[in-house]
Amino acid sequence: MKRLFFYFLIALTLQNCARRGNPTGGPKDEDAPIIIQTFPKFNTTEFNKKEIKIYFDEYVKLKDLQKQLVVSPPLKYPAVISPQGLPTKRITIKIKDTLKPNTTYVFNFGNSIEDNNEGNILKDFKYVFSTGKQIDTLNLSGNTKDAFNQKQEDFVSVLLYKANRFKDSIVFNEKPDYVANTLDSTSFNLTNLKKGKYRIIALKETNKDYQYQPKDEKIAFIDSVIELPTDKKIQLNLFKKEPKFKVKQINEVAKGHLFIGYTGNAKNSKIEVVKIDTLPFNKITDFKTYTFKDKQTDTIHYFYDYKKTDSIKFRITKDTITQDFLVKTLKKKMDSLILKSNTKGTLHPFDSLTITSNVPFKKIDKEQFQFMQSDSIPVTFKLHQKQVNELQVLFNKFPKNHYKLTVLPNGITSIFNQANDTLNIGFQTKKDAYYGSITLDIKTNKSPLIIQLLDSKNKIVRSDYLVNKTKTIFEKLVPQKYIVRVIYDQNKNKKWDTGDFLKLQQPEPVYYLDKTIDLKENWFLNESMQIP
Repeated sequence: MKRLFFYFLIALTLQNCARRGNPTGGPKDEDAPIIIQTFPKFNTTEFNKKEIKIYFDEYVKLKDLQKQLVVSPPLKYPAVISPQGLPTKRITIKIKDTLKPNTTYVFNFGNSIEDNNEGNILKDFKYVFSTGKQIDTLNLSGNTKDAFNQKQEDFVSVLLYKANRFKDSIVFNEKPDYVANTLDSTSFNLTNLKKGKYRIIALKETNKDYQYQPKDEKIAFIDSVIELPTDKKIQLNLFKKEPKFKVKQINEVAKGHLFIGYTGNAKNSKIEVVKIDTLPFNKITDFKTYTFKDKQTDTIHYFYDYKKTDSIKFRITKDTITQDFLVKTLKKKMDSLILKSNTKGTLHPFDSLTITSNVPFKKIDKEQFQFMQSDSIPVTFKLHQKQVNELQVLFNKFPKNHYKLTVLPNGITSIFNQANDTLNIGFQTKKDAYYGSITLDIKTNKSPLIIQLLDSKNKIVRSDYLVNKTKTIFEKLVPQKYIVRVIYDQNKNKKWDTGDFLKLQQPEPVYYLDKTIDLKENWFLNESMQIP
């Protein structure tokens, strides 16, 4: 019996030794931090303290506090919250501002509080107190939406103003009565509000001052009064106001070449030369100029006859705007001639073969152009100068064919008398069966409509303008994924118009098909889209 007990002790010891060498650990902590105490207590009334302390059951840290924290009503002097950047079991809020009487305050920490070890977030934590005898409890919720783009904005500030103090200028220079933020979503919830009448604004801000900066920020508004309490969900459509046309600067970038940078819409603007120093011309009208717009930036390329010119005075006008600029011409080096084609190996059936230059053309010599297709068969073609720096080569395209265009030296000459070296452009056309088509049926009573087909980078591939009809067909489409955007052209000017807060003008409605169309080779798809 003793021997049996002895063997049992040996087996138990060996088992324990084996366990000691192979620890398994405990389950992963997935619980958010818990608030165990606050001073003063949560929902305190007749609040008159300058300091708030919040205690947790474990070490926490504050993350992205400047972005996440929203205090409503907003404070003139921001509260000091500590510690930041260090793990702690206590957060302290020091109030530097004078609080309004009979007002419920909300410190919304968003998702900024997380435990120190696992990063578990205490979501949407709000510390609430009132300087009056009761806590206000009304809510107002809704969503924000970008008025034009499919990609939505996050961290949008939603501002609420008492209707009896609201005026147009208030959004530019005064704080709102209440504020909320969508954080990393598009929905908002203004809480702890008083009963009453309000006006609402949303801003996608560049700085968190709750004041509208039209040059840089998007705004959304409802031009009617909201009366609380209400169960109505608010929809706010964010837009950026189109700035007035204004030339920002004129820079000389090379001899005879200026950059004219501007904001707004340059259409119908006029550039005049009013004075030229060291004038080698009999009159200003002999001063030759060429302009074209940069395709990537809000810049006009301005070229001129540079002979012995020391300075030029420009007058730029549009509508009621007039600006004068004096430009010193100091550059000694001129632009080199650079030619590019629009084809990257394949030319689409609906595209024209185009040659563009960084400098305006002076002369095009068709005799120096050689155009061949497969088996060295000459191609009949025409040249069309679409812009001062853009040349189209027009010809009848055949599917599944190879082409080669050669521009021999001196085929293209710039205004600075620079001629091209030999330019070779080789490309092909695809077989007809490579392409697909999409038929769109827009179910709506709205008219006219701008229908736009976008690629995955939101570049417009094809568009159509529908008046009193709802169906369109896009043919000869490259197999890829497409996005459908529809614009209700309310003012019938054939473009999307943004809004204007001061004019109480909302942006024109924009709709997207609720799915991406994945077009395959030789597919013919039919899609319908409902627009309210």
